[in-house]
Amino acid sequence: MIQNDIPSAIDLADDNLIGVQTITDAMMTTSQSLTELGIRFFLNLLVCWVLVRFFYYPKSQRRDYYFTFMVFSSAMLLLLFMMGNAEVGVGLTLGLFAIFGVIRYRTETVPIREMTYLFIIIAVAAVNGLSPLYKIVGLTGTTPHYELATGHLAVLTVSNLLAVALVGILESGKKHQTATRLILYDRIDLIVPERRVELKADLEKRVGVSIDKLEVGHVDFLRDAAFIKIYYNPVNGETATIGEITRAKDYTA
Repeated sequence: MIQNDIPSAIDLADDNLIGVQTITDAMMTTSQSLTELGIRFFLNLLVCWVLVRFFYYPKSQRRDYYFTFMVFSSAMLLLLFMMGNAEVGVGLTLGLFAIFGVIRYRTETVPIREMTYLFIIIAVAAVNGLSPLYKIVGLTGTTPHYELATGHLAVLTVSNLLAVALVGILESGKKHQTATRLILYDRIDLIVPERRVELKADLEKRVGVSIDKLEVGHVDFLRDAAFIKIYYNPVNGETATIGEITRAKDYTA
């Protein structure tokens, strides 16, 4: 007897019944979506404001970076929130790559302290924009739906507090901000180690700042000049964003 491999109509009906979804997918309501967006946005805004206002700004006094950090953080959180809801893994990866790539294309050299704060702002925005806040409940007996998970919210809050605490501890150990300046110096007779005290005194008199330390770089004996990098404490409000530019064509206003 030859076995019939063609499924019967009853078998097909059973397979179709098995494939039918019997549990309704959980859907987040509009009010829940707005609540989630509000929690993420204002928590991120508060944390970034604390980092910038109480840790960064008192030492730098730079309002341009104050504005940049706050707007960049809020814009990135909104972008990550929308990309996270779209559930596109490849798109999210490419988007993050593009966001970090923006830092490279700039007209002004970003100091290391500002760059560090920018990465902190990006990290905090990523945490606040992608961390789970809601959980699905009611899978047994009732219609599944979303509810705000207090545990997830607590973990997110603690993560932000840890970031703030880390920056606060590290900033409290720094008594002042150190700036650098690259100088093309004409008295190469003073660059020898034996006359370092004279060199420092002459530079302080010419530049008008109190130098913490200095480094002697490239020496051009044909032109009797040398590059010297000085480290000093800037006064409040002073910036040193072009301190290492030596050619006019390298400067972009």
